[in-house]
Amino acid sequence: MAGAASLALSPNPSFTTTTSSHRSSLSTPNFLKFPTLSPTPIKPLTHAPQTQTPISRATFSTRAAASTTPSTTFHGLCYVVGDNIDTDQIIPAEYLTLVPSNPSEYEKLGSYALCGLPASYSTRFVDPGETKSKYSIVIGGANFGCGSSREHAPVALGAAGVAAVVAESYARIFFRNSVATGEVYPLESEGRVCEECKTGDVVSIELSESRLINHTTGKEYTLKPIGDAGPVIRAGGIFAYAREAGMIPTLSV
Repeated sequence: MAGAASLALSPNPSFTTTTSSHRSSLSTPNFLKFPTLSPTPIKPLTHAPQTQTPISRATFSTRAAASTTPSTTFHGLCYVVGDNIDTDQIIPAEYLTLVPSNPSEYEKLGSYALCGLPASYSTRFVDPGETKSKYSIVIGGANFGCGSSREHAPVALGAAGVAAVVAESYARIFFRNSVATGEVYPLESEGRVCEECKTGDVVSIELSESRLINHTTGKEYTLKPIGDAGPVIRAGGIFAYAREAGMIPTLSV
């Protein structure tokens, strides 16, 4: 009761205590004796590195991933399209059952690239019976690659032999899929190059200079720098880049 009264009178009862004369001693009783322990040196822990067993996984059989020496210059015939070329025109939905990791189906996917274009495009991008296009550079207008999100769109272009697409602007998902798969370089032009070039013109792209040269007309055009996406595409896609940079282990195929 005395202790309780003391706490009640304290200005801060939660931190004020009273000392009781009846408290048991905390000293060690004389009849308890503890053995004397000699200090034992502590050995440092050592870690033996474990050998990681490679895991076989399927990868895209892409032209970009197979390239060992990345090129900074692309040269060839161009194929010109207009604005709002959507992914269904690039590769119709009926061909999305083709699996890009299967080499034969990857090749077949290229044969259907841009086959969904309207009849107003009299020149076919891929000739009948062929799997590759003779046009290695596609030039488009605004909002290229709009529509549904499908990785097959840039993959189909890459499978057909396209190295780069030059457009006034891109749908964000097509641009990201192009970088992630490493199939094509999605390059942006400063102006409407699609109105300056014609299908069949001979063109060159200098990546390091961000420049497009139309050898048929003799005109040159400024492109926007590809930036940090360049090394990812050069490596063959996001996973190939991550392995190359040491972010994930290298896996055997």
